[in-house]
Amino acid sequence: MVYDAIIIGAGVTGSAVARYLMRYRAKVLVVERASDVCEGTSKANSAIVHAGFDAETGSLMAKYNVQGSEMMEALSKELDFAYDRCGSLVVCLSEEDLPKLQALYENGVKNGVRDLRIIGREELLEMEPNISDNAVAALYAPTGAIVCPFELTISLAENAAVNGAEFRFNTEVREIKENAGGGFTVKTSEGDFETRAVVNAAGVYADIFHNQIAEPKIHITPRKGEYLLLDHTAYGHVTHTIFQLPGQYGKGVLVSPTVHKNILVGPTANDIDNPEGVNTTAAGLAEVMEKSALAVKNVPTRQTITSFAGLRAHEDGHEFVIGEAEGHPGFFDCAGIESPGLSSAPAIGEVVSDMIAQRLGLSENKDFTGKRKGIVKAAELSVSERNELIRREPAYGQIICRCESVSEGEILDAIRRPLGATTLDGVKRRVRAGMGRCQAGFCSPRVMEILARELHRDLSEITKKGPDSPIIVGTAKDTIE
Repeated sequence: MVYDAIIIGAGVTGSAVARYLMRYRAKVLVVERASDVCEGTSKANSAIVHAGFDAETGSLMAKYNVQGSEMMEALSKELDFAYDRCGSLVVCLSEEDLPKLQALYENGVKNGVRDLRIIGREELLEMEPNISDNAVAALYAPTGAIVCPFELTISLAENAAVNGAEFRFNTEVREIKENAGGGFTVKTSEGDFETRAVVNAAGVYADIFHNQIAEPKIHITPRKGEYLLLDHTAYGHVTHTIFQLPGQYGKGVLVSPTVHKNILVGPTANDIDNPEGVNTTAAGLAEVMEKSALAVKNVPTRQTITSFAGLRAHEDGHEFVIGEAEGHPGFFDCAGIESPGLSSAPAIGEVVSDMIAQRLGLSENKDFTGKRKGIVKAAELSVSERNELIRREPAYGQIICRCESVSEGEILDAIRRPLGATTLDGVKRRVRAGMGRCQAGFCSPRVMEILARELHRDLSEITKKGPDSPIIVGTAKDTIE
């Protein structure tokens, strides 16, 4: 088979391209080295839909950030994922920095961000009582929002799959060859695939594939960001996303509510050599706690339930690399997708899919359905609605994850739906079983049993996140030598 397009990477950008490309009649394959969608940068970030005020005017970052932000609310309704336009505040901590705040405001206006305004300390305190005593003013962006990055990515991928896109997991791309007669051969760990077009959405590895095909060469540095996630009891300490004035390495440490009623604090920004280096460090987490206190008083970091780190694909020019490579028809980059990449994903997906359709002469897919229904969250239903659901499906009355009130019915849906979960992390990202205060200490064995039963596997075959993450490595009766 010759595919019309092969997309490398099932993160938010690759999944967005796949979803929008299915508006056309096309044979599309998404190849992903991990065992699920949303396993890389897309699973570990600030979960912010940026308003778009800080990217350099005229850059692709600015263009696609504003466009993506404007698309996100409607997309959340189409694909049924969590989205909250809570607004954002960039806090100025000294009178001397007020010109920088004014410049940021003017940059946002040039970028087309709506309803921006600078507010004084009095109004800022009314909005955020826990703001720092040193705060003198803030840039208020009411179009700033928060989103669930897992739900966003999974919903895009599911919708693409329902419309005919094929996904292959545990499939690592090793080389791309441009064919003399046109098209490409994509060489993977699971064999070779032929395609008319390639979309390079490989995150921190995107420079490798770009440099196999195109000029000029690009270089991507993994930029690590460490975070703290606070318990539900901390929710309400801030109600907007609180930024500090941007510095050399981005927007600094933020404090933000999440759509799941936690508080997120972070990230750091440290360039590293290891594209898999997602370990947290004592120094990094200490930096998060120290810097968050500059803008917000009494951040309740003692209520931390977990910490994590993610990698941003920082391109040397600090710019998205998007579009068809000159002189190589059919090779499309979505590279250097760091912040505001999550915010920009819908716009990038739409634009790149249109470029591919034009290059390949694809026709409209009149059978395309852009709607998707998410997993029912039983805990959010009224008592009568929940009782009716349990009457029809008794599994929704069996609570598996106590911290997040996740029922067996929701876990079954997560496993059985298109691109369903096959691992503990896959279930966790879809329904939050294991995301709560005990961090899966109680529910993991039950979730494993459900996965084994539904997937017709032995319990020992159930993993955390794929083949290299076994959970059961023996039994108590095994002889240890």
